[in-house]
Formats: sequence, structure tokens, C-alpha cells
Amino acid sequence: MKIAVFGLPLAALLLARDGHEVVFAVLSPVAAPGERRLTRLLGDQRVVSAAREEPSARVEALFDEHGPDLVVSWFWTRKLPIEWLARAPAIGVHPSLLPRHRGPNPFFWAIDAGDPLTGVSVHRLESEYDAGEVLEQRTLPVAEMDSWQLARALDRPSLAALRDVVTRISKGEVLRGRAQDPAQVSWAPEPDGPLLRVDWAWPTDRVLRRIRALSPDPGLAVEVRDTPLFVTRAEAAKDFPSALEAGEAALWGEPLHLVIRTGDGAIRVNRATLAENDQILSGKEVVHAIASRKDVVLD
Repeated sequence: MKIAVFGLPLAALLLARDGHEVVFAVLSPVAAPGERRLTRLLGDQRVVSAAREEPSARVEALFDEHGPDLVVSWFWTRKLPIEWLARAPAIGVHPSLLPRHRGPNPFFWAIDAGDPLTGVSVHRLESEYDAGEVLEQRTLPVAEMDSWQLARALDRPSLAALRDVVTRISKGEVLRGRAQDPAQVSWAPEPDGPLLRVDWAWPTDRVLRRIRALSPDPGLAVEVRDTPLFVTRAEAAKDFPSALEAGEAALWGEPLHLVIRTGDGAIRVNRATLAENDQILSGKEVVHAIASRKDVVLD
């Protein structure tokens, strides 16, 4: 079975290792390991980098020349044109349990919503994003992971599920997909506006979820007097000044650490990025950055 792969090099390399004939690959415009290995395997003319060129003309020619039996997408960052999807059956992997969290950032939304489980979905590709029949799903506990950790943790099950489905197709198995229930659809756009902030009257667990969902980039923006920070790691504070109100902060404890009052407790800041120069600070360095002020209020 001849396969055209769109996305990151690792998927193409693993499918080739499984014995499938990868006839060409179109790489996402993001840095990822494996491009040189894939180019050695397929040759310059059959690897197209969307980071270095507009791929449309070359992709059309590659479809004409190689006539793939299957199009596979794994972390392709653009919408595949409908005319390419018409060339061959197409499948992709989305890092959520579809139809929940369709869209570009399911990691943020799974964490922020407090989902106990997330996962990956192999689905048929259609003209509408993430809307095709689901062929395979695998689950993973969200636990206390931040967005980057969750994204990395989903790589392995997403590749395993993809390889399994491709192998079944190559053996002639007729896969019966499950249509997505429109009533269960939720969307996962990139967070902006209020989603980049917290209401400090929220419970501590809710504040910590938002911090994990925004971490490590951009983090939760706070300003402690004249020190703008992006908080990227925090935990529930075991102790804090009882006089603080929600949204007030203090340098507290031994050794000193930054605590910020929430609706039902406080958080302790364990890591942050200094806004002025993107320097990553430990909890101790956060204390140093805001000098020796003992009681401060978030602006």
C-alpha cells in the first residue's frame, strides 16, 4: 500500500519501518527531528518541507506521479485542501477524545476543564476540521501534567494507534468508523483574553489547573508591584498569611517563597518566567526578583 504522509517526520519513518511504502512526505512548518533521516530514505524529490517552500505545486505533481492509496496526517498544522483529500482515502490523528476538544489546542482545554481522561483519536479526514468518523481511540489520565507534558505524553499512543489503523487498512480490513455525535462536540481554540488570566476568588485547584493549562508557554501573567511574571509552576500553599484577601500576595515562610491568596487557600509559586527578558526563575529566584517586599498586591 502506497502512503503519502503529511506532518512530522517520525510518523513517516515509523510507517516505513512497519513495511509500508511511503511514496512521499510533506513536512509541517515546525522544527522536528527526523527530516534528514527521512530525506535519506525517500530522496530529496519526495520530501517537501512546508517551512521552506509553498508545497502546493509539488504536492500536486507528487500525487500525479505516485498515486498513493492512503493519505496519513500526523501533526500536520494546516488544513489539507479538499482537492488533496479527494485523491485518496485520508486519516489523521487528533490529540483528544473526539468529538470533545476539536481544534488546535486540546491540551489546554483538557487540563483547564478538569477532564480526568483525555486521549487520541484516529479519524477520517474531511473538509471540516476533526469531524470525520472515529476509527480508533486510546485514553490517558490527565493527572497533574501541564500542556507541554500532556502533549508529549500523547505522542506515543497517537503513533501506536495510527500504526495499528494503517496496518489494518493495509491488510484489507474494512474499518467501521463511529460518527461523531454533534451534541457532544466541544471546541479547543487557542486561549486568549480572559482564558489567559484567573479569577483569584476561584478555589485553589481551579487556579492551579489554569496555570498548568497555560504552562510552560505563555504561563499565567501576574505583576507583583513592579515585577511582571508568568507563573508556570505552582502548588497549593500549606501556609500563608491569614490576613491576605483573594489576589493579594506575600513573601512568606522559611525559606521565603511567593504565595498568592485564592478563594479557599493560596498557591505557592515554584517557577516563573521574568517578563522583561524571558528568564526562567525558580521559586527562590522569584523571591529575589521582587526583592524584599513583604506584603504586595497583584495589579
